[in-house]
Amino acid sequence: MFRRHPYLSAATFSYLAVVAWLTLSPQASDQRDGPLWQLAVFLDRFQATQWLTFNDLEFMANIALFVPVGLFFVLLVGKRQWWLALGLAVLLTAGIEWVQQFIPSRVSDPRDIVSNSVGATIGVVVTLSVAAARERARRRRRNRSAGNYSSAR
Repeated sequence: MFRRHPYLSAATFSYLAVVAWLTLSPQASDQRDGPLWQLAVFLDRFQATQWLTFNDLEFMANIALFVPVGLFFVLLVGKRQWWLALGLAVLLTAGIEWVQQFIPSRVSDPRDIVSNSVGATIGVVVTLSVAAARERARRRRRNRSAGNYSSAR
């Protein structure tokens, strides 16, 4: 798998390194300096978005963080084994949450497993949908060219 797709493997491991850095590096005790907090403060200025809390934004950010994980894992293991890609992503997020228990400045939260799993699922579904659409388009082109060839005879 890694030898067949060296660039995809490199991109996957690079992204996983970013995920590890974001989720396992020590976290400042005051999150008010972070970009997510600043976004929450900014959105709170507008009546239409005041309902979004910091926790909501963090949940959505966790979903977004794991969409590429689902995509990369499906591309690596193949679309027929999409379930393996999803299982690996869920195991990855469970492992991250387990390790976070031992990092003093981190908080392990079961909601993160849910949000990360939702993100990975979205990544898997998008990847499978794009692959299916490309396959349908390829079949249509093949059928059109086969139809043109048989009518030319």
